[in-house]
Amino acid sequence: MTPELQEQEERLQFDRFDHDDAWALGTRLVEMARERGHGVTVDIRLGDHQLFHYALPGTSADNDDWIERKIRVVRRFGHSSYLVGQSYRDRGTTFEEQAHLEPARYAAHGGCFPIILRGTGPVGTVTVSGLPQLDDHRLVVEALELFLEARRAEKATGA
Repeated sequence: MTPELQEQEERLQFDRFDHDDAWALGTRLVEMARERGHGVTVDIRLGDHQLFHYALPGTSADNDDWIERKIRVVRRFGHSSYLVGQSYRDRGTTFEEQAHLEPARYAAHGGCFPIILRGTGPVGTVTVSGLPQLDDHRLVVEALELFLEARRAEKATGA
């Protein structure tokens, strides 16, 4: 699974990302979750600046804590929180056993994906919390795919 996760990070990159993009991506994620009946919290940051945060019914402050812990993993390792956790599982261990980081501050569970600028690297994060970790990850990836596909279509038509 790790090569697939690495491929996602190579493919889901932005040429630019700003406040309006955070709003569009965040609202897309909220709409997707709402349509599917998912109680999730969505968070988007550019560096340390929180540009979007929304909690759907069924969430709690615990989801905010999970978001913070997942973001710390992405910032520290530069990869999605799911990829980081999976890389440890692929080696027959766990992040919690081998990373030597405080579990109350770091969670290598799926749902946080780096916002990567092509030619620059990670500049922010998009995070979902509220579903099983693979589902959190898949929801973020699907939203990024749809968002970037729409952006390419706009660029192609000159809109």
